[in-house]
Parts: sequence; structure tokens; C-alpha cells
Amino acid sequence: MTLQWTAVATFLYVEIAVLIFFCLPFISAKRWQKIFKWSIWSRLSQFWNKGFLAMIIILIVLFLDALREVRKYSNSDQSKDAKLHPNMFDHMHMKLFRAQRNLYISGFSLFLWLVMRRVVTLISQLATAADSCVDLQNQVETTNKAAKKYMEDNQILKQALADAKEGGQKADPEESKRLKEELQRLKEELKTSADALKKSKSDLDTMKKQSDGLTKEYKRLLQEHQQLQNQMDSGDKKEN
Repeated sequence: MTLQWTAVATFLYVEIAVLIFFCLPFISAKRWQKIFKWSIWSRLSQFWNKGFLAMIIILIVLFLDALREVRKYSNSDQSKDAKLHPNMFDHMHMKLFRAQRNLYISGFSLFLWLVMRRVVTLISQLATAADSCVDLQNQVETTNKAAKKYMEDNQILKQALADAKEGGQKADPEESKRLKEELQRLKEELKTSADALKKSKSDLDTMKKQSDGLTKEYKRLLQEHQQLQNQMDSGDKKEN
């Protein structure tokens, strides 16, 4: 195997190892997001897009070169000529096998390179969605507590007004006016809290749907990675 294809094969094995780390169940998406926020990644972020595109171009060129070699050694005319010379036939068959191996290596490297970027994006989005769900749940709990408090105060004011009327006491106009204003203020605050609670529940449902979608997409990519890994393992067994 030449130097360039050895480098591509090594790059492929590194991609598989990184994706296996991403599949580890005891490392949550939040923990991965903390790792992604290390200062070293922020320093390399300005070169990330350029390096990503450059690697794609290199892998595409190598893939097309391997595809050209496969088509070259799969030519029927050359196969007929090679059958007349056994040694030449073995040599052609060996070159065809190497070209096919290089095609698989470059193709899987290119595909896993795109998958790895997508997995990193999904992990970050999943961690962000989880944090948003926690914040929304805390907001809903706070709004519920405030709404209950306002309802209790409202009941107390209503009970005080009812007791004053039943007792036949002549209430102070200013005090009565103040109680009515307080009651109106509590009603408005209760309405505002109810609207905020309704909006928070709606946002929470939306975030849960987004989180479920991200989880399904992440699981689908993991399944594709497992299938590719199985194909690579079977290919290595055939080569041995």
C-alpha cells in the first residue's frame, strides 16, 4: 500500500474510533458539549471550515482516482488479453483488487467524514435542547407557584369582602376602594401568569418535539455507522 493510501486508511480508522467514542452511552450530550467548548476548539474554529472542505476535496480526488483504476482494470479487452498469459492475469487481478480496496477506503472515509460532522452538530443541538427543556420546566414551576399564590390572595380578599357584607358593617369607602383595586391587580397578574404559563407549556412541547427529532436522527446515524463498520469488518476478513 502506497503512502497516500496508508494515510487515508489511517484517517478512516481514526474516524471509526471517534464515532465509537460518540456512541458510548455513559457520555451524555451535555458532557460532549462541554468538551466542544474547550478553548483549544475555539482557537481551531477559524481553520475548521477550511480544513473540512480541503479534506473533502482530497478524499473526492482520491475516490475518483480509485474509481478510474477500477474501471481501467475491469476493462473486458484487457481481461481477454490477460487470460492468454496466466502471470499477466494474476497481475491484473491483483491490481483490480487493490483498486477496489482503495475505492472502498476513500469512499468510506469521505462518507464518515460527513457523518462525523453531522453527529457533532446533532450532539450540540441535543444538548442545547435539553438545557432549554430544563429552563422551561423551571419557568413553568415558578409560574405555577406564582399563580397559586395569586389565587390564594384573591380568595382571601373575596372572603374578606363577603365577611364585611355579612356582618352588616359599613366598610370604609377608601378601604373598600383599595380592596377592589388590589383585587383587580391580582386578577390582572393572575391572567398574565396564566398566559405566561400557557406560552411556557407551548414552548416546552415544541422543544420536546425538536429534542425527539434530534434523538431519532442521532440514532439513525449511529445505525448507519454500525452498518458501515460491519461492512468494513467483512471487507477486512475477505482481504485477509
